[in-house]
Amino acid sequence: MDAVPLPKGFSAAGIKCGVKPGTDKQDLAVFVSDRDCAAAGVFTTNLVCGAPVKVSRDRLPRSTARAVVINAGNANACTGEQGITDAKAMAAVMATALNCAADDVLVASTGVIGRFLPMDKLTASIPQAIAAATPHGLMDAATAIMTTDTVQKLATRTWEWNGQPVRITGVCKGAAMIAPNMATMLCTIMTDAQITAEQARKGIALAVRDSFNCISVDGHESTSDSVFLLANGASGQSPQNDADWALFQGALDGVAQDLSMQIIKDAEGASHFVQIDVTGCRTRDEAFKIAKAVADSPLVKTAICGADPNWGRVVSAAGYAGVPLKEENISLEMNGFPLYEAGRPLPFDAAVVSKNLRDNRDVLIELKLTLGEQSVRYWTSDLTKAYVELNADYTT
Repeated sequence: MDAVPLPKGFSAAGIKCGVKPGTDKQDLAVFVSDRDCAAAGVFTTNLVCGAPVKVSRDRLPRSTARAVVINAGNANACTGEQGITDAKAMAAVMATALNCAADDVLVASTGVIGRFLPMDKLTASIPQAIAAATPHGLMDAATAIMTTDTVQKLATRTWEWNGQPVRITGVCKGAAMIAPNMATMLCTIMTDAQITAEQARKGIALAVRDSFNCISVDGHESTSDSVFLLANGASGQSPQNDADWALFQGALDGVAQDLSMQIIKDAEGASHFVQIDVTGCRTRDEAFKIAKAVADSPLVKTAICGADPNWGRVVSAAGYAGVPLKEENISLEMNGFPLYEAGRPLPFDAAVVSKNLRDNRDVLIELKLTLGEQSVRYWTSDLTKAYVELNADYTT
């Protein structure tokens, strides 16, 4: 039985389909509800996007969703009209097995760009995956959507309304080609709470804003990013007031942020998990721009890899983020060590700070500005030789 349980009324499975050539790895996942779901999604903003993104985006939000089908090993992106036809066919095969409308099935794909799907294998395997789906199949499904991930990524939250348990559970994949909006990742979040499709749309948009849109590994925005939220109401409980909705949103945010951090901790080749806190900005957008500039800087990321407390790289990245500011507006701490204050360098023992960075996988960069009250928390990784090696021959 999975350590991370599915909400009531959901089942999942992950099986070997053969999309990933030359391996015996699971590469086809299904997530199924036993009843209609309110559903919504958030997708990549890359104008070059995969066929599954186009198909699923057109189907959401809706109040009658039944399932999600995902393959790994092939992104079905940059594949023209054939790609659209294949994505719709994946959904149609699943819909037939579930006896529901084809539009009530959502589809996603991840993997290499520019290759056609082996539809004969998928058509034969999707009914098998549905037959294998159980309330305890989440770990297999999490395994089946992995590409270069080294671990499965799952999260859950449970609370009570009217003395009855309500649950949100999510699963995602992602390790590289990670950048807002969103990261190169796929995520399916399921809940047995009873909400409307419009509430699902608003809820997932808020959750993504402060989670999947606040992570970066390499600054490369994917063609395939998809986050689905399905709510089937099987708990019989729904938010009745603002306090109930705040509880639901907090649980949804928590699952999304947990999954986002798992992506960064599993970033390809990474040796450090980096949290960037930017505070004291006029608007959230300004704080976000500064955090993203720091997170995406190869010089910042390589300095962290080398345990080099080169604070000038962080401060200069803040300066080109497109936010009006002066040097004296900025102060910087790294892992609690004050390095720069109000536009001037502070004395510090570089050897001590470097040893701290070397000895700790987690790094906290705090940029404190004096412009306002808005803030953002952002997560990234360092950039290592292993990342370059992993991505230099990805397709060859």
